[in-house]
Amino acid sequence: MDAGVTSAGFDDHPERALLDRLEEYYDAVPRHGARVEDYGPITLFVREGQGWPFYARPARGWSGPLEVTDVQKVRARQRELGIPESFEWVAETTPTLRAAVEASGLVVHEHPLMVLDPCTPAAPADWLSGNISVQVVGADDPVLPSALAVPHLAFAEPGTHVGLAGTPQLAEAVDTRVADGSVERAMVRIRAGLTVVAAAVEHGLALSAGQHQPLAGVSEIVGVGTLPSARRRGLALAVTAALVADARSRGAETVFLSAGDDDVAQIYARLGFRRIGTALIAEPVE
Repeated sequence: MDAGVTSAGFDDHPERALLDRLEEYYDAVPRHGARVEDYGPITLFVREGQGWPFYARPARGWSGPLEVTDVQKVRARQRELGIPESFEWVAETTPTLRAAVEASGLVVHEHPLMVLDPCTPAAPADWLSGNISVQVVGADDPVLPSALAVPHLAFAEPGTHVGLAGTPQLAEAVDTRVADGSVERAMVRIRAGLTVVAAAVEHGLALSAGQHQPLAGVSEIVGVGTLPSARRRGLALAVTAALVADARSRGAETVFLSAGDDDVAQIYARLGFRRIGTALIAEPVE
């Protein structure tokens, strides 16, 4: 599957019903923490209050053309608001957006879009050795600050190789998350059932962590990352398995994620995820 599929091709896409369901989810989830500004074929989500800024994406149900001027209007509004000029969408669902986005000067990154096969049995929880435990992290759990901090270190040092950042850097990242209100905001979302956090924990610190966000029978697994110095131990896979188990326990019939690249997608395939499309993220050239 590639971003050049035609609209007519999408009409006949074997995964159309599933992709439609993901579109409903993509449109609904940001509305819990953002106001919505409509720009014809594009919807801009603007964060209400503090927190990671949202993005623009195709308007739910839009099937008409998309022009570079549509993208430029939204980018101008993002600059006015002082938020990132970013767009997110699914290549197979909105194939005409990529050309318009690239014509506006943004660069597009591709990520395998993967959905868990509902027939996949639960993954075993006993493949980790040593003192590491994998757990769902509650709002009042002292592990929560490190579970929120560790993915930031992981994404700052991308890849699957063993990296440099370790527990001293994790302690600094924890202090940052506490100071900027990230921990408090996460506590609110956890208590409201909007976010579930899972972590692989050793000696009271999260060495790997991630989240899923359940809504109306669908949940996306997001932000799974491992402390760079603790990689190559199967921690991210164990965390993902725990998130899958929790999502299923909450009634999620559709569990999906966007992998960082094809190599990472192969890891998720071991848990029963299969590729159904390509998630696209556009942002200015650095």
